[in-house]
Amino acid sequence: MTLTPSTIKPSRGSKRSSKRLGRGKGSGKGTYSARGLKGQRSRSGGKSGLKRRSFKAQLQKVPKLRGFKSFKDKPETVTLAQLEKVGEEGVMVTSLFLKKKGVISKSKNGIKIVATGDLKKKLEITDCLASKGALEAIEKVGGKLVY
Repeated sequence: MTLTPSTIKPSRGSKRSSKRLGRGKGSGKGTYSARGLKGQRSRSGGKSGLKRRSFKAQLQKVPKLRGFKSFKDKPETVTLAQLEKVGEEGVMVTSLFLKKKGVISKSKNGIKIVATGDLKKKLEITDCLASKGALEAIEKVGGKLVY
């Protein structure tokens, strides 16, 4: 036998014929058509209608999210300890400088310096925000923050 499009068949047992429901009493699935007796599920459209009905119950189980979540991107934080490690006296510390040193990944959202760690180097920092504690620590050493 040659192999042609007309001789190709699916492998044995891979195809299954669907249940023939509601085809009379002699079919084996007659009278109630395998739906049982009365009730919402025995009617046409009853099963799918139940799914839509329980959606509200499912929705009520989900906890409400309280408060407000801002979509505005927050500035990247840089600690005083990180500035102490990478900063050099006499070199202007900018967003580009911090990016080259690998302290920040992107400067698009701005940079904020926070007062974590100690700073002993006199640094001149530009285009960065700073917390009150960080600003005091920078000025105490003799550095300055230029906006």
